[in-house]
Amino acid sequence: MKKIIGASFFCLFLFIFSIETADSWGFFAHKQINRIAVFTLPPELIGFYKDNIEFITEHAVDPDKRRYAVTGEAERHFIDLDRYGLHPIDSMPHNWDDAVKKYTEDTLKAHGIVPWHIDVMVKRLTAAFKAEDYDRILRLSADLGHYVGDSHVPLHTTKNYNGQLTNQKGIHGFWESRLPELYNDNYDFFVGKAKYIENPLELAWSTVAESFAAKDSVLLFEAQLNKSFPEDRKYSFENRGATLMKVYSEDYSNAYHKMLNGMVERRMRKAIITAGSLWFTAWVNAGQPDLDKYKNKKIDIKTEQEIAAEEQQYQSGKNKGRICD
Repeated sequence: MKKIIGASFFCLFLFIFSIETADSWGFFAHKQINRIAVFTLPPELIGFYKDNIEFITEHAVDPDKRRYAVTGEAERHFIDLDRYGLHPIDSMPHNWDDAVKKYTEDTLKAHGIVPWHIDVMVKRLTAAFKAEDYDRILRLSADLGHYVGDSHVPLHTTKNYNGQLTNQKGIHGFWESRLPELYNDNYDFFVGKAKYIENPLELAWSTVAESFAAKDSVLLFEAQLNKSFPEDRKYSFENRGATLMKVYSEDYSNAYHKMLNGMVERRMRKAIITAGSLWFTAWVNAGQPDLDKYKNKKIDIKTEQEIAAEEQQYQSGKNKGRICD
């Protein structure tokens, strides 16, 4: 009996741990977005990014890991637009300095800065291309793809980011992790070719406006489904390595996915083409440097050490931002 109780307690611990460490878009979806974005690039860029596709893919999740090590990182992943009145897209200045004058910098950071940070990242990547800094080009490209992905998630634009205000706790990971993992193989990721973006900041604002417009459906549909779906079929347990994880059941997930009518796929597709387009834009703005010289180049030891240090902080640190699941 003691062994049974002990085993049950251990499983419960693993379940709790798995819930507490979930991350935005899910690591799986972030990696997919960055990886597929590589194939949107023109001939002058695609060779460089394909040569480094494993780095761009694997490090798509670095900004999420950085939330465990860097104070101020979390605010770069979201913007709670509904903190700014009934019509925030119209009332919020898109220019950072104007927004600071209206709301103060502390307020903006408290409620998220993702559209502005995307613009900052494009400028940083442009500078890295100009400097022909191979390591920074790779790291900034991977990071930029991450923030672009986050801006396409409806629940990254609302103070009710995990349904905690409407008794829907867990919906964040449900929408952006569980559904992409289950249905990714059925999605059409032929999104066309990257295009030059005249105004990355306005594109970022257009993106969060679209995400914000979709957040009511994300919450409403799940609330409706929850009322009609048998409680004993809503959840199931899956083994993830040594972890027993409580997840939304495939039946419940399938019903919700159908109600969303392709929303997750559409947002992933848009994130992919946007990431590729912003990489391309930064390269063009830098004067279109020749990247053939980087063939077979590897990141230097200093960068490897920085990445290793960040990973160690992630493994041992405490999330300095929101816990969404």
